[in-house]
Amino acid sequence: MTTPSHTGHTRIGRSEATTVLAGAHLPDGRQVDVHVSDGVITAVETLGRERPPGAAIDDLTGFMLLPALAEPHAHVDKALTADVVHNPTGDLLGAIDGWIAASKRGQFTHDDIVDRSSRAMEQLVLSGVTAVRSHVNVGEEIGISYLRAVREARSRFAGILDVQLVALTAAPMTGVDGAGNRAALAEALELGVDLVGGCPHLDPDGPQLIGDAIRAATEAGLGLDLHTDETLDPTMLELRDVARLVMDAGFDGSVTASHCVSLGMQSPEIQREVAREVAEAGISVVPLPQTNLFLQGREHPTATPRGLTAIAALREAGVVVAAGADNVQDPFNLMGRSDPLETAALLVMAGHVQPDDALHMVSNAVRGVIGLPEVHMRPGDPADLLAIAAPSVRGAIAEAPHDRRVYRAGRLVARSSSDRTLIR
Repeated sequence: MTTPSHTGHTRIGRSEATTVLAGAHLPDGRQVDVHVSDGVITAVETLGRERPPGAAIDDLTGFMLLPALAEPHAHVDKALTADVVHNPTGDLLGAIDGWIAASKRGQFTHDDIVDRSSRAMEQLVLSGVTAVRSHVNVGEEIGISYLRAVREARSRFAGILDVQLVALTAAPMTGVDGAGNRAALAEALELGVDLVGGCPHLDPDGPQLIGDAIRAATEAGLGLDLHTDETLDPTMLELRDVARLVMDAGFDGSVTASHCVSLGMQSPEIQREVAREVAEAGISVVPLPQTNLFLQGREHPTATPRGLTAIAALREAGVVVAAGADNVQDPFNLMGRSDPLETAALLVMAGHVQPDDALHMVSNAVRGVIGLPEVHMRPGDPADLLAIAAPSVRGAIAEAPHDRRVYRAGRLVARSSSDRTLIR
C-alpha cells in the first residue's frame, strides 16, 4: 500500500535492486528522482534528497518523464508495404482491393511478414511504446498464415513490448459465402489470439456478424474489438447495434469499437444519444485520425469531413476514448512514423483536443482500453515510462523530439537521439 511520508514524499517498500531515474521533470514542472524496483515505481522524491546506497543512476536531466506511449490499433502484418502495394483509388475499398490483389500474387511470404512486423514493432518501441494491440488478417484465402508470422515476430519482443493480437476476419462472415472465413476464425482461436475482431460495416449482415462475434468471444473467454462504421455515410450507424447487442447478450468481456467515423456525421442530439448507450454498454472507442484522414472524404470535394468520430460527445458521456495510428506506410495510409505523438498532434489539430488530453489518449487511455494499469507517477505504478527531451506536453507533441529513453518495467529498452547543428 502507498502511504505518504512525514517529509512530503511518497514511497513503498523496495528491494535492494533500485534504479533512480534522476533529475527528470514532470509535466507539472517538478524536478524529481523516480525510484524503481521490481518493475514498479517505489518512490517519487524531490530532487536533492538522499539516494539509496548502491542504486543505479540514470541521469535524465533535461528530459520530461511521462507514462509510456501505447498503440491501441495497429496492423503490423500490413505495415511498411506502401511501395509495393498500390491503392488505385486512395480510399478504403481501393486499399482493400490492392491488398487482396497483392496477396493473391503471393506478395506476402511468411518471412516477409515476420520481418515487416518486427520492424514495425521495433519502430514503436523506439518511439516510446511499451504496449500495442494489432489486428491480424485471417480468412479463407490466407487461413491463419499471417497470424503465425505475427506471433513469431511478437516472440522477439518478450519483456520489451506487450503485444495483443486481434483475429481480424475477412468479409463476408455471415451467410453461405462466409463459411470459409468462419472456419478460419475457429482455427485462429485454436492457435491463440487475444481478441475477436471483424468488420460489420463490410458484411452483408452487420448485426448478425456482431452477434456471432459476441458468441465466439464468449465461448473463447476473450474480448472483442470491431472495426465499426469506417464510413462517412450517416445512414450507417452500427455502433448503436454493437452497444445494444453487447447489453442484450450480457457480455462481460472487454469491448472496443474502432473507427466509428459515421458517428461524427450525426446531429449533436444523435451523437449524445449513441454516446450514452456506448457508455452504458461499457464499450471503449478508438478513433484513428491518421488513416481515416487519408482514406475518408475523397467523395466530398467541398467542405470535406475530417473522418473522425464524435470524440467530445463520447468523452462527455464517460466513454473511454483512446486513439491510434491504425495503418503505417501501407495502402491504407501512405504516411506514418509509428509514433503516437503523431496521432496526438492530429487529435489537437483535426479533433480540437487539448494537448494534455491528447497525450492521455495515446498513453494511459490506451492502457485502460487494453487492460493494463495506468501510470500516474505514483508509488506502485508500473515503471513503463518515456523520458523525452521536451519542456512540456505541448512541446513534446508539437516537436516530437527524437531524444527519448524508453523504460519497460523499469528497464531501459530503447534509446534514440538526434544531432542537429546549424552551420553558418
